[in-house]
Amino acid sequence: MGSADIVPGVSGGTIALITGIYGHLIESISKIKFAFIKPLFKGDFKGFKNALLEEIDFKFFIPLVLGIGIAFLTLAKVVTYCMEVHTALTYSFFFGLIIASAVILFRKLSKISLKNILFAFIGLILTYIFVSINPIAANHALPVIFISGMIAICAMILPGISGSFLLLLLGQYAYMLDAIHELRITELVVFVIGAVIGILGFSKILNYLIKNHEEVTMAFLIGVMLGSLRVPGYEIMSSVSLNFASLLPCLVVAVIAFVIIIIMETKFDYIE
Repeated sequence: MGSADIVPGVSGGTIALITGIYGHLIESISKIKFAFIKPLFKGDFKGFKNALLEEIDFKFFIPLVLGIGIAFLTLAKVVTYCMEVHTALTYSFFFGLIIASAVILFRKLSKISLKNILFAFIGLILTYIFVSINPIAANHALPVIFISGMIAICAMILPGISGSFLLLLLGQYAYMLDAIHELRITELVVFVIGAVIGILGFSKILNYLIKNHEEVTMAFLIGVMLGSLRVPGYEIMSSVSLNFASLLPCLVVAVIAFVIIIIMETKFDYIE
């Protein structure tokens, strides 16, 4: 998830979906209500510990957050290098990944109805328009970084919507990558605080939609994924000559990515 979230156009939520942890992730986050703080104010440390362990799934969150954090610290430069030096092939891989993710979501639908098609179309159009917007020129004041963290994290847990791309639109992507490289603690802490507040609120909405309107939510997300293909598609077409010899390696890489993700989903589907 951390590796995917670094890349504009690719969502960590997509990886969570493929590996079978998406539902657990959203439900676990939505359960955090900070009720464990009340016993602490009363000096009831045992009650605080019990409430904390009951409310927060540490066995799930600790390895997940560590994995995301390590990916951010170690792979930020690698992903940036691949995007700059091997642009077409890198985005071709992302293209195949997104298509495979849309296929996986499609397979989860119980039926193809007019309602599902309509919501998928709405998701496709809205996302296509959104990713066509030019990046916003913004400053890097701490309040702006805080708000950017709140907005980007909501996209990071949605399959098909890239939190990094939202940061790009907000004019904070390159700045926050540099902050990670240089370990600028103040900016990183402010961003994380904004992200935590954003994810706690948005996860409750998303958990409700998945539990009560799963079919149309999945259909909408399929549309979102297909609409987001404009990002890697545009980068590929801008980086290579439009002829068979140049596009063939891109096609091969996209197919490899597609096959890898389908195999991963098949394997991880056995995990409860």
